[in-house]
Amino acid sequence: MKIYNQLLNTIKEKGAAYLILLDPDKLSEDRLGVFLKHCEKSGVDGFLVGGSLMINGNFKSFVEKVKINTNLPVIIFPGSITQVSSFADAILFLSVVSGRNPEHLIGKHVLAAPSIKKSGIEPISTAYILVESGSTTTAVYMSGSLPIPRNKPDIAAATALASEYLGMKFIYLEAGSGADNSIPNEMIKAVTSQCSIPVIVGGGIRSPKTAKEKVENGASIIVTGNYFENENNWDLIKDFASSIHIKLSVEV
Repeated sequence: MKIYNQLLNTIKEKGAAYLILLDPDKLSEDRLGVFLKHCEKSGVDGFLVGGSLMINGNFKSFVEKVKINTNLPVIIFPGSITQVSSFADAILFLSVVSGRNPEHLIGKHVLAAPSIKKSGIEPISTAYILVESGSTTTAVYMSGSLPIPRNKPDIAAATALASEYLGMKFIYLEAGSGADNSIPNEMIKAVTSQCSIPVIVGGGIRSPKTAKEKVENGASIIVTGNYFENENNWDLIKDFASSIHIKLSVEV
């Protein structure tokens, strides 16, 4: 089964899917296997792998180690055209539709497409919408584009709808890694009320309560990342999963 279809099935069965973002620069490889197994036992549905910068990590080696240590889907969340690996199951083919930088709308994609085809992994076209979060995030800085103001849900909704009409399979509302503020619930509701494709929400989500609120306002996939780079927070992963899987919670 394709990863895209698998995610759709998870959303249908559980109410929403929960993915954890792994940054090769920030997650210690000697604890990687332990962390992945803990995530599996806690109800995580899959992993995103990637980062805006690759300073210390070897991306392809890291993806291979992730895949060896888990049976869950491993999806590349690329920060550059070099972040492609045949060891992954799929890749989010991101277009930064919130900005007007042509390199991140289509330019880099032309360079990356042949590598993705050669790798044999599944590309999932995704509209990437950067949203103001209270500070300049790495994603905003590296993309050279302005984020959508957090008090302008109508702009986000129109941008997402245009992306759906262009054939995107997912909408990704991104506050950014370590964001001061998560995506406003009002904006998520505005986007999901206009679009019929799944909406991913990530950035600044630091509690199960916040994650549940995003799902209740229409998010289909929740992504958390740097919050779990601190091992002291690992015990909360199960609570995050339970809060996100709202259909399972109702059944229980």
